[in-house]
Amino acid sequence: METANPLAYLEQQLAEVREKGLFHYPRVLSGEQRARCVYDGREVVNLSSNNYLGLTDHPELKAAAVQAVERYGAGSGAVRPIAGTMEIHVELEMRLARFKRTEAALVFQSGFTANAGTVSCILGRGDVIVSDELNHASIIDGARLSRAEIKIFPHKDVAAARKLLAEAREEVQGRGGHILLITDGVFSMDGDIAPLPDLVAAAREYGAIMMVDDAHASGVLGDHGRGTVDHFGLHGQVHIQVGTLSKALGGLGGYVAGSRTLIDYLILRARPFLFSTSHPPAVTAVALKALELLEEDDTLVKRLWNNTRYFRDGLARLGYDVSTSQTPIIPVIVGEEKGAVQLSELLFEEGVFAQSVVYPTVPRGKARVRNIVTAGHTRADLDQALDAYARVGTKLGLIRP
Repeated sequence: METANPLAYLEQQLAEVREKGLFHYPRVLSGEQRARCVYDGREVVNLSSNNYLGLTDHPELKAAAVQAVERYGAGSGAVRPIAGTMEIHVELEMRLARFKRTEAALVFQSGFTANAGTVSCILGRGDVIVSDELNHASIIDGARLSRAEIKIFPHKDVAAARKLLAEAREEVQGRGGHILLITDGVFSMDGDIAPLPDLVAAAREYGAIMMVDDAHASGVLGDHGRGTVDHFGLHGQVHIQVGTLSKALGGLGGYVAGSRTLIDYLILRARPFLFSTSHPPAVTAVALKALELLEEDDTLVKRLWNNTRYFRDGLARLGYDVSTSQTPIIPVIVGEEKGAVQLSELLFEEGVFAQSVVYPTVPRGKARVRNIVTAGHTRADLDQALDAYARVGTKLGLIRP
């Protein structure tokens, strides 16, 4: 006897999303990821990638990848603890530790696994996590996997965080538990920066582990792009720094930087490290070369910030709400979901690729088009995008002519 399709409920949920006009397949890139490139057959100014420094097509990174394949082969062939740790992996981790000014570092397959693997590894039942409400999904998943108690404070509300830390200290004292205070360094949807000095002070006062996810600060904030900790001069005061190799550094992967004890424990217990094949040599070589370029010259970082200021000021002059952005992530807040999707689609027709972001990625009523400026953009690229925003925004009634 034929049975009903047990996955029919998925189609029902998809139909609801399609009816609202919110379902779409990802646009397809032809060629290299650049500031100006081709998506879905159309040449566009690309304001949707995380390629902050424009390194994805850098000739030295490409050459490093080719040389690594010729020397080490196409893949590593194993997980790190068994037979997949290559000398190039060790070299990268030593370079990362030096760059972040920590005792040691450990590379993960992605920034997501670095966050989720670390949080779930170092905490467990009886522990407490105090987390910003807008922290990245990888932090949220890691917290859930840890089975620790999770306390959420309103975005960047240090007073609320302190109150939760006080509650947590009372709760863990009798059972010997631990407290983790965790925040993004740069928040991926609004582009604002965490109040890290105040959070570090609160963590110290209440005996909490301090952890920062620096995915969108890596290569962006601090001296030569060293991140939020360097930006605020807090070296030695943040116990766990998570970074990425996938955004500003132009490649793939994530890492954790901290004490030798922390890294050794992650080597022993972190499940993504234990059970995922290590990075191919080409990917590792790209990260090494990107770090070398960053340490030698901060020209790209400076260009990134010049472009950021120029574009943010231009959007504000047009009358757009750019929220609390302080970094190259510059949202245009629309509010209503269909309006954000429509703005993005009309911009694409005008030759500008800026992706809409709606619930559940952002709260209801906060739908937006998210722009990411890079060092690779020329003034002509940014002016073209601003002109498109002026025309489309006027047409949709989002700004006044």
